[in-house]
Amino acid sequence: MLAWLLIVGVNGVAQKALAQDYTGTTQAQESIDLNSSSLSPVNPMAQVTSVSQLKDVQPNDWASQALQSLVERYGCIAGYPDSSYRGNRALTRYEFAAGVNACLDRVNELITTATSDLVTREDLAILQKLQSEFTPELATLRGRVDSLEAKTAEIEANQFSTTTKLSGLLIVGIQGRTSNRGDVNPRDGQKDTDDAGTNTNVMSLAQLYLTSQITPRSYLFTGLLDGKGKTSPRFTNSVSRNDVFLGYEFPTDSLIVSDLNFHWLVTDKLAVMVGTEGVSMPAAFRGPNRVESAATGPLSYFAQRNPILNMGYGHGGIAIDWQFAKRASLQAIYTSYQPGNPGKGSGLFDGNTTTGVQLLLTPTDTLDLSLYYVNNYSSDGCLLTFVGDECLTTVNTTTGKSAPLQTNAVGATLTWQISPRISAGAWGGYTKSYIPGQSGNVETTNYMVFLNFPDLFAKGNLGGIYVGQPPKITSSNLPVGNNVPDFINTGLGRAGGQPGTTTQIEAFYRFQLTDNISITPGIIHIMEPGHTPDSDSVTVGILRSTFLF
Repeated sequence: MLAWLLIVGVNGVAQKALAQDYTGTTQAQESIDLNSSSLSPVNPMAQVTSVSQLKDVQPNDWASQALQSLVERYGCIAGYPDSSYRGNRALTRYEFAAGVNACLDRVNELITTATSDLVTREDLAILQKLQSEFTPELATLRGRVDSLEAKTAEIEANQFSTTTKLSGLLIVGIQGRTSNRGDVNPRDGQKDTDDAGTNTNVMSLAQLYLTSQITPRSYLFTGLLDGKGKTSPRFTNSVSRNDVFLGYEFPTDSLIVSDLNFHWLVTDKLAVMVGTEGVSMPAAFRGPNRVESAATGPLSYFAQRNPILNMGYGHGGIAIDWQFAKRASLQAIYTSYQPGNPGKGSGLFDGNTTTGVQLLLTPTDTLDLSLYYVNNYSSDGCLLTFVGDECLTTVNTTTGKSAPLQTNAVGATLTWQISPRISAGAWGGYTKSYIPGQSGNVETTNYMVFLNFPDLFAKGNLGGIYVGQPPKITSSNLPVGNNVPDFINTGLGRAGGQPGTTTQIEAFYRFQLTDNISITPGIIHIMEPGHTPDSDSVTVGILRSTFLF
């Protein structure tokens, strides 16, 4: 009878141990992830004193009497943090051995405290038999615990920091592109520029991240970056210079601070980020394309996300993330390109500043939709998206400066997980800008459609096909002399849009060699670079290798 009771009771003891393990894991994850919906620590239930405390055990259940007996006689029952017992869950022999050991400790305690009248001679005989039968498992369990304690001590002795987590990545890319001739200056239908293409070269990007826990609900994020190499030469004009631009292309003269921002989970549903570096829309807005990454996702900068979300290339500012419903969240940001420069046309409010808001919806587990609006002020007419048409006013030959622009932009991104191995998506964007105090507007559009193939041919691998149009000036009727398309065509800067349309086609396949190492070959083909119909197409071959830690 006691053996039968113990089988029922040990299940509860084992479940208590597992609940504690899960709790520890949850707390460890939440200490880093401030986007989590809840950071409140979850504590296992204390010893139950009555079966009525277990919400999933009814008085008419066949095991209810047995559970109550174990509670009253041995105090050997505990449940999960949500006051459930989960008695139908299967348990391993190791779990059973652990439970028997716990009950043996309780019996020894009862005997030691002169309460042996609670334990009959038959009970002790059965316990002794169980102890003998599970001796190998108990010995193995003790060995595993000793091994875990030793490993834990080693980790604690050699860890980087008790409060700071070190992570990073290294990208090394080999790339080259074809030569081509372009109709650039003036754009008159004649291919007057010879581009020798890019000799095969090596490009690298190294980043280190320090995540320093300040409190259980806040942390300081610091990033260091160093980049070498670029995809030059490019056409020397304000339009086509960004057509061949890779996601990991970030040449620096030396090691720079790329991120310095503080994250605080104000409530379980509201997080705040504030800092002097790395406060940008790509960092603050959740991306609906789940494979977005210059390290492991698409190869080009254009294929990472809608260029509208790169606008302003923010450095310092403040952002919030509000999970106002289970499947809906709202992100907002205010950021400046040069927040630390007090000079005219710079600073936190006088320079290139950006305000953005995004509504992210997940109607189903397989569907993500984001809608966003961005307002940008640029002191020199450049939106700093580094893709397609980003500088929308011409440089005055007399002053050497271009007119400022106030820009309103809207866009949307949709992704659909068709099956575990196929996802489809698309985005579109529109901007409308004007020179403050003057008449006329300049408008741009962009779009992208894509297919992702997770676990293609092998688990962990990824294939992708992306086809899109980078930002293009569709119309520009700013005051004469300020319109980019005609300025490139004739040098007069009269009203008008771009004469052609650039189309980018990208395909890549990521081989996931280990959890931390991947190699991604790919190809990018660009037709009518610079939205110029008389320029040759450009083809880029790439081999990217990535190491994450």
